[in-house]
Amino acid sequence: MSIDARPVIELLDTARHDRSGFSCSVEALDRYLQSQAGQDARRRVAAPYVLIEPPSHGVLGFYTLSNTSIQAAELPAAFVKKLPRYPVLPATLLGRLAVDTKGRGRGLGTELLLDALRRCLRSETASLAVVVDAKDDAAISFYERHEFLRLAEQPNRLFMPMAEIEKLFATEP
Repeated sequence: MSIDARPVIELLDTARHDRSGFSCSVEALDRYLQSQAGQDARRRVAAPYVLIEPPSHGVLGFYTLSNTSIQAAELPAAFVKKLPRYPVLPATLLGRLAVDTKGRGRGLGTELLLDALRRCLRSETASLAVVVDAKDDAAISFYERHEFLRLAEQPNRLFMPMAEIEKLFATEP
């Protein structure tokens, strides 16, 4: 990495981004990025974003965003009482987030997460919250450190209300 190089996060471009060397030590995530992410983007099933350090086109991390819904009954009662009485509410799914082992310990996971939350906040599509399905205890711990809340009925599913995301970025231009 050169002194001037700063990580950049952009939509996956399968012709330009080199995904072949990506390895986060979770086979399902490695395989997803290398062989399925491009298909998901073309089919509009998910929007994969990748982190690179120019001038390299090698992927150091990635995440995906897509639309989802959440049952109002799954949310904490104190949160739901302020909402319209819809049984199903719109949300954004942060479907996958991973950092290559070569990039670990540099805060890239947090950088990817903040970028995803920023994009969700700027979206023109209504979304009550960002939802994640954590793969394991380490992922749960990561999201809880970033103030995501667990759903009581699904302990591996966490969410962050859009109102909290707004507060997180309130001082940004």
